[in-house]
Amino acid sequence: MKKILQKEDKVLREIDKEIPVHEITTPKIQKILKEMSVSLKNQNDGVAIAAPQIGYRLRIFVVSGKIFHEKFVNGEGMPSNKEKLPEDLIFINPKISKMSKEKEWVPEGCLSVRWLYGYTHRSKKATITAYDEKGKKFTRGASGLLAQIFQHETDHLNGILFIDHAKEIKEEHPNFN
Repeated sequence: MKKILQKEDKVLREIDKEIPVHEITTPKIQKILKEMSVSLKNQNDGVAIAAPQIGYRLRIFVVSGKIFHEKFVNGEGMPSNKEKLPEDLIFINPKISKMSKEKEWVPEGCLSVRWLYGYTHRSKKATITAYDEKGKKFTRGASGLLAQIFQHETDHLNGILFIDHAKEIKEEHPNFN
């Protein structure tokens, strides 16, 4: 499993490169997608990961299928990786095409900013256009957590961390007891 880079790493502050569409299905890109999914699955509290977080300066992010699991949707916490989970969603060369004017302050954390949490001002809805792992272009609208993830992960691809614009940042370590 690839190590998740932390906020001090310069890779997280760079603008990432688009992948030529004809390269999406190459073994190299497919291997990176697999590494991203494995890295994400190994983080119990992770809901998404961007390529730069594991050292690749590419415009890709993966959203965990966990967020669509009944347990998560019903507010019962994170499903375990042993449970049958919906497929991860893959976004290659994503572009947010629309965001609602209506925004809200939402709690946020990041696998690359351990163990800091704060509140960010995010649009309640967002629409994104991207390519999937087969090189097929798609558009997807979202609200709530998924819209927040679109914005957070797109920030990563532009060298922005949530702590750059968050308020009430505090350190909170997990209780593993």
